[in-house]
Amino acid sequence: MSTATPPRGGPTGSASTTSTISSASAASPRRNAIDWRIRFGVLSLIWGFSFLLIKVGTDGYAPFQVTFGRLFFGTAVLAVAIAVRRERLPRGLRTWGHLTVAALILNAVPFSLFSYAELTIPSTLAGICNATSPLWGMLLSLVALSEDRPTRRRVGGLGLGFIGVLTALGAWQGFSGLDFTGTAMALLASLSYAVGWIYVRRTLAGSSGSHLSLIGAQLFMATLQLAVVTPLFTDLPTSFPVVPLLAVVALGSLGTGLALLIQYGLVAEVGPTTGQMVTYFVPVIATAAGVAVLDEPLHWNTPVGAVVVLVGAALTQQRAGGSRTARKSHPKPEQTSAPSPTPAPARAPAPAAPAPIPVDQP
Repeated sequence: MSTATPPRGGPTGSASTTSTISSASAASPRRNAIDWRIRFGVLSLIWGFSFLLIKVGTDGYAPFQVTFGRLFFGTAVLAVAIAVRRERLPRGLRTWGHLTVAALILNAVPFSLFSYAELTIPSTLAGICNATSPLWGMLLSLVALSEDRPTRRRVGGLGLGFIGVLTALGAWQGFSGLDFTGTAMALLASLSYAVGWIYVRRTLAGSSGSHLSLIGAQLFMATLQLAVVTPLFTDLPTSFPVVPLLAVVALGSLGTGLALLIQYGLVAEVGPTTGQMVTYFVPVIATAAGVAVLDEPLHWNTPVGAVVVLVGAALTQQRAGGSRTARKSHPKPEQTSAPSPTPAPARAPAPAAPAPIPVDQP
């Protein structure tokens, strides 16, 4: 899944999906009965466990089926929220056209890529690959967004981040035991979040409609896309394994729907700068969950590489003038989801905007 800068967000998509949050006009924040720190922790856990849920879901269902289920249940949660709040859906063919493209880049494509990737790579590695979204985002923004200017710190963070990727993949060992196809798919999913963030920023900034309605509409279009694609490439399941089915339901309703609602509230209450910090907890939680629950192997280079990636990603988000200036110039909220729509968001889960595509949006 996301906020307007790449994380990201994620499998999330979060982050992914929340990218549309910052493109729309900000709504006045509402105070929530639950302290934002608690919601921040819950969001980190939900998006961190999303990679585990994808892994479990693909044990019983085809990757496209997992993605369709995720989008279907996520859309259902947002549809209920939109109905309860009596929000109006976006208007205009142009807006819906851009939302359709954003849904493809920020949801349908990365969610499917992560599902296929986890057929052959551990969920821990998928979580680390997802954390590269801010690195891709900065790299692309330097080319695509004229207002983004490189600084030594940000360029250094970019280089450091990709060194972290090579460390996590064990490059000095010749990538021994690594599945290249699965790893490439996970990295392409993260790149897709970054591309989607730039697209949303160029096309949906200033769109009418609330953040929530834009996110819901984006997820709805992604669900329609998977409803068309899934029957073409998969057969109807002959059985319905309970545990993988529950994983898909949880992935959609919690990891996409509820996660985007939580991030929506966080960004509105404490701002995108704080909201984007979820991005840096997701790979840590994803790694811990994969090792503890799925008994996935963990070598020293995986956590070390993940830390280096996160440090590099944090440096790429640093802007001249410091965070205080950034908060003043971007006082209102925003992939990815995304959050991430776009939850760009899926973190989760990038430069001239205040927050990254959420990593929900694994």
